[in-house]
Amino acid sequence: MLTRDPSISAGEQDRRDTLKRGNRFLGRVVACSGSRATIAAIAENGETSLTELWSVGRLISISVGDNRVVALVYSMQTVTNEWGEELDNTFRIDVELMGEVHVGPTGREEFSAGISQYPYLGAIAHRIRSADLARIYDTGKNENCVIGQLTQDESLDATIHVPSMLSKHFAVVGTTGVGKSTAVSLLLRKAIAADPKLRVLILDPHNEFAAAFPDIAVVIDTDNLDLPFWLMKLEEFAEVIFRGRPAIPEELDILRDVIPEAKKAFKGSAESGLARRASEKSSITADTPVPYRMADLLALIDERIGRLEGRNDKPHLRSLKVKVIGAINDPRYNFMFSSNTITDTILETIAKIFRIPGDGRPVTTFQLAGIPSEVVNSVASVLCRMAFEIGLWSNGGVHMLVVCEEAHRYVPADASLGFVPTRQAIARIAKEGRKYGVSLGIITQRPGELDPTILSQCSTVFAMRLSNDRDQEIIRSAIPNSSISTTSFISSIGNGEAIAFGEAVAVPMRMRFTRVDERNLPKANGVGVKATDETPDTVDLRSVVARMRALNGPDISSFQQAYSASIGGLEQNSVSIGDEFVDDREANGMAVPPGGYAPAIEPYNPAMLPQVEPVNPQLERFNQIRNQLLSEDLPAQPKPEPYRAPPPRVAPSFAQPGSDLPRPSLRESLLKKPLSSIIRK
Repeated sequence: MLTRDPSISAGEQDRRDTLKRGNRFLGRVVACSGSRATIAAIAENGETSLTELWSVGRLISISVGDNRVVALVYSMQTVTNEWGEELDNTFRIDVELMGEVHVGPTGREEFSAGISQYPYLGAIAHRIRSADLARIYDTGKNENCVIGQLTQDESLDATIHVPSMLSKHFAVVGTTGVGKSTAVSLLLRKAIAADPKLRVLILDPHNEFAAAFPDIAVVIDTDNLDLPFWLMKLEEFAEVIFRGRPAIPEELDILRDVIPEAKKAFKGSAESGLARRASEKSSITADTPVPYRMADLLALIDERIGRLEGRNDKPHLRSLKVKVIGAINDPRYNFMFSSNTITDTILETIAKIFRIPGDGRPVTTFQLAGIPSEVVNSVASVLCRMAFEIGLWSNGGVHMLVVCEEAHRYVPADASLGFVPTRQAIARIAKEGRKYGVSLGIITQRPGELDPTILSQCSTVFAMRLSNDRDQEIIRSAIPNSSISTTSFISSIGNGEAIAFGEAVAVPMRMRFTRVDERNLPKANGVGVKATDETPDTVDLRSVVARMRALNGPDISSFQQAYSASIGGLEQNSVSIGDEFVDDREANGMAVPPGGYAPAIEPYNPAMLPQVEPVNPQLERFNQIRNQLLSEDLPAQPKPEPYRAPPPRVAPSFAQPGSDLPRPSLRESLLKKPLSSIIRK
């Protein structure tokens, strides 16, 4: 039930007695344009009993016949720019016209954004009624949620229409420390309570939302994450392999060719010959989410290196091989290349990340702080793309909400920055998600660095304090023209305060968010600083460095044996470049622990390699029989003695009879004899 401000006296309720002292009378209209008006008023004897009821950002009411025009104060000053004590001070108030309260077709008073009768000169302006405030901010729809109180009248609740907020996306913008994360946690709890089908995925780069939803959220980090590498599209996988740098076109073409072959080999390894030939005709591409083994991929690259033709491609093949093995050996990528990611676990992965069915925990906080920076974009792209596809193919059975914290990282305003697949995945949700029940929540402290196309798709915006002029200009351009002055004070509003505008509210609303329980406040690192007895004087720095280097990686012995066998005795954890062996970890300056890093991966399938068929099978069989008969007829040949280097040669003149030195050659003997002894007489 609505309550009135206790400061409003009984005389202020009488609308007709507007000129009586102590009532809601403020002044009269002295100027008016199509969207703005100026009001003149007098403070008698220097009193501030009336002026203190006004301030920038408050709404006032102007009586025009039976209607009451609603206006927003955005500027005020005295005529002389001075204040006289015990004197009559004339001041002027600039307001922006917002709409009017009038009697509707049903006979009840209602608010509309349009104005049918503009204020005339001399029209009386007064403080707005609480009942009119309630009508103004009433969305006129069901499924409203209370998220706070109005700044102008804290006795009135600030409400939003949740389906409108979710169906056309929303954004929360504000500088650091104004309470964005707290506001988002409040909005998400209200949205979950209003929509039981809703599943929320939070891309959390600071690991702070885990503490905000301890009872309804599942936390996924690098310790319990199994995101198979084969779920990635080619561009996403290349982002991982090339460590965030631009992909080399020749190496990317090689991946585009060998990945489908590796996928077909995995798919056909347990099939018969006829079924395998049928699967070869299937349309498997490098982007198809089908499992495959990294050992198969490396075997295919080795097979191409061993071919006689294609000499120009071998440097690119060797370079690609180094990058692939480097990614496998990197302990930070264990969530992608672990043994759990080899089998077809797409159902388990989707059920865990997107909470289907959910088991009473519809929120997933995906902590990105522990994921390598060069892989974050690929992971965000995979998650956003899969969220859209789940909403698309579930026929409305699942409503997805993807919340992007620090969204300017993924969709920056500069098109040359960021990761193109991530930008495309988020833009697809922003443009088409409402048709399939997929919503987008954008959280950023720098709206000026955010892609304006993405921000324009957010039809509900909660603008908290912004100190940057560029960011303020972006928000002003997003607010409807009739309320530009709403953001004139956006740089000075308090913490926890916001200006809400868009589809979820009837008119732009300055409000203060409800305080969240201390137990459900977002905290950095999830649960805050861990309680420990360690101090800087007692902490073991060696263990800290060991954790930084992730020396305790998984055992890769089975992978080493399988891979070494497939390439014919290649040294463990080494890759061939020409005639040399180079360890990728040693090249990067990393220590190589016993056992290595790479996960256990199944050996490659030999049946997948090209099989060379004989040109003439009958001739081949004849040669085998002939070789067998010849080997039976011929006597066993003694083993040839190993090669021995000849002794050094000594000049014949120094040779002694009976010595073991070599005899002089015929040429040397003839040169020593007299010429007369050689000529036939």
